[in-house]
Amino acid sequence: MSSLESPEITALSVYQSRFDLAVEAVQFALPLYEMARMRSATGPRLDRAGRHAGESPESPNRWANEWFHTRVLQGPQNRRVVTPNNDTLYSCAWFDLSDGPIVIRVPAMQARYYVLGLLDLYTNPFGYIGTRTTGSDAGAFFLHGPGWRADVPEGMQAIACPTSTVWLIGRILVDGEADLEAANHLQDRLTVEAAPGSAAQVPKLIDAGVQPGEKLGDANRFAQVVNHLLAVEPPPREARAHVARFEACGIGAACVGRALDEEQRAWLEKALAHVTHELAGEPPQALGGGWALPVDVRATFGEDYRTRAQAALCYIGVLGAQEAMYITADTDAQGAALDGNASYVLHFAPGNLPAVDAFWSLTAYEKATYMLAENAIARYSIGDRTRDLEYDADGGLRIAISARMPADPSLRRNWLPAPAERFYLALRLYVPRETHLARTFVYPPVQRESDGA
Repeated sequence: MSSLESPEITALSVYQSRFDLAVEAVQFALPLYEMARMRSATGPRLDRAGRHAGESPESPNRWANEWFHTRVLQGPQNRRVVTPNNDTLYSCAWFDLSDGPIVIRVPAMQARYYVLGLLDLYTNPFGYIGTRTTGSDAGAFFLHGPGWRADVPEGMQAIACPTSTVWLIGRILVDGEADLEAANHLQDRLTVEAAPGSAAQVPKLIDAGVQPGEKLGDANRFAQVVNHLLAVEPPPREARAHVARFEACGIGAACVGRALDEEQRAWLEKALAHVTHELAGEPPQALGGGWALPVDVRATFGEDYRTRAQAALCYIGVLGAQEAMYITADTDAQGAALDGNASYVLHFAPGNLPAVDAFWSLTAYEKATYMLAENAIARYSIGDRTRDLEYDADGGLRIAISARMPADPSLRRNWLPAPAERFYLALRLYVPRETHLARTFVYPPVQRESDGA
């Protein structure tokens, strides 16, 4: 027997092929598991009539086809969502279209930017209602699932959804605390109803299937959750042959109700540990100057299941880049970790402010918690709507970033307070222009100032 045919080599080859298949299965199915957890975490427990979805806090029941609104801008007191957006109010809903189409009605938004982003169960950001795509006028939007075939009622705009489960993540721009009441009034005028002739229930009681605090790692639980969802929401036709291979690992619609055998459980647990460790540490795409782009997607991840899994694990709910880009920095231009006890300056050169058709803003977050930190002036973001910024004589803009107020009087108006510890920056670009989408925009380097500055 040659060395290439030795039992050791054969065993290693079998091990690697089984491990690789389990990794592929986890990468493909992980977004389903994470969406189930998000539905449990963000699905309303109370409907508009005040009815509880379950008899106890441990109940997995939630309301679908029902709105959930945040009524205040996110600040340090909000500890539920990581990297919270301090610019917009959120209006969210989980829709169940399995009984028939539903209609979303939106009021006229006038000049206010808003977006209702739509994600399918596989986390693809497939559609939008909002300023960029449908305009600012009032409208009625007819959402239907993949199996629906009929005429669209007059005066309504149809949106075809790839899966019957849809997550709507809405954002309504708010121009400071004084604007909250007007924004809340617009939230209250967002409605959802059964489409004419539809059997859809509004609201509808559903079993989310998991609890928000469940941790990824138990192979039996992972298989139970994703197999149910694969049966209810089959993958796209072009992916079905690919997914059928995973039945050997205990993953697939045909595996519903089957317990994993010991070998399947062992392989899946190894794969879960490997995938979560690898994707959580995946470096974002470097843009220079300390900046990076964590995830880049348009309408669908296509067959890039690895990137889709990473986005589900680390950035679930991300919209397509044509609607919003999130540029981050956790080091300065020289590669040193950002620390609020130091001082940094971000200098946008004349004519090189972020190029957007909606808005841009810069926010600093605690690295350890991914949350906002209290500061003396209660400023948690700075951007194109910030009043009283001081621009340079040539039209450029310098932003000071530190836990300490800048010594330079000309920078005090442009101070973004940072946590007095390790932190990171998020530059939000809503409706970015082509220079950002094509990666030709030059982001200003995050420059650390000398101690004597």
